[in-house]
Amino acid sequence: MRKRSYMVQLFAVVLVSVLLAGCGDAQNQGGNEMPEATNENVEQPPNNESNIAGENIASAMLKGEAKQLYAQFSSDLQGIVTEQDFISLVNEFTAGVAQFELASTMDINGYRSYVWSDAEQSKGLTAIVDEQNTIAGFQVLPLTSYPDTDQLYSTTTFQLPFADEWLVFWGGKNVFLNYHYEYEHVRYAYDFIKVKDGYSYDGDPTHNESYYAFGAEVLAPAGGVVVEVVDGIEDNIPGQMNEQQPAGNIVVIEHQNGEFSELAHFKKDSIVVQVGDTVKAGQLLGECGNSGNSSEPHIHFQVYKKNEDSSGLVIPVAFADGKEWVRGELAAGNK
Repeated sequence: MRKRSYMVQLFAVVLVSVLLAGCGDAQNQGGNEMPEATNENVEQPPNNESNIAGENIASAMLKGEAKQLYAQFSSDLQGIVTEQDFISLVNEFTAGVAQFELASTMDINGYRSYVWSDAEQSKGLTAIVDEQNTIAGFQVLPLTSYPDTDQLYSTTTFQLPFADEWLVFWGGKNVFLNYHYEYEHVRYAYDFIKVKDGYSYDGDPTHNESYYAFGAEVLAPAGGVVVEVVDGIEDNIPGQMNEQQPAGNIVVIEHQNGEFSELAHFKKDSIVVQVGDTVKAGQLLGECGNSGNSSEPHIHFQVYKKNEDSSGLVIPVAFADGKEWVRGELAAGNK
């Protein structure tokens, strides 16, 4: 049986703790730290073949089946919230909702996560289940949008910053799809990890070399001039994050129309470009690493433009095919 990796994180939640794979890019870049989980396995209630399937959790809430859902909570979660409090929360949250729409499904490291929202995009729900449909995490929240910038796409057309297939771990326009979204200067950032057979690693999860993303090529997402390079920052032990140097090793490229792309968390001493270099889309920049405020090897990618006061405004990325990547999707780069 594969050991749980140290990148499994505890979301800061309103009701119960949510076990998730994740990364902490937003810390000190406008985001929140997700404290590290200390127990590697979720304590489960007795297996019941009549368990509500994960994809049906939202509809079960609307049908008044909160009591059965609570019975599927892990023992740890049942120790945090009482059955009556959970039933009351569900009744209050679902009031006035006719239907929840599934926005994302993601399989990672032995768990499947779901994200739903109502038709008005005003209420959001996420749940994490294991292979027995034990509910290992659950959260509901009112959703906030930022209409002034949500459609302010880059004028530069970008491609994915890799050549093969990666998993979109964070991406989208609500906090359950993309936890960066709450914070202005990382709002439309993406985090990508590599997976194989539903896992981001093989071997000892405390070693960076066990992760499929570690050492993978990171490519220029569009042509431009390199204006900033930071290298030499050590890669973290997975699960430990460098809050003092949150972006870690980075490359920033200036494109046309005052737009910039930033790629973060490169492997130490792997960056092969220098400030002043002109790069083409798809050109090698360096290797994926685990430097900075990162809990496991991944690529952090965001685009911003300069305001009149020279401050940066992170904006949505316009990809070449018009695709808007969302958490849980497998994104294939240009081979």
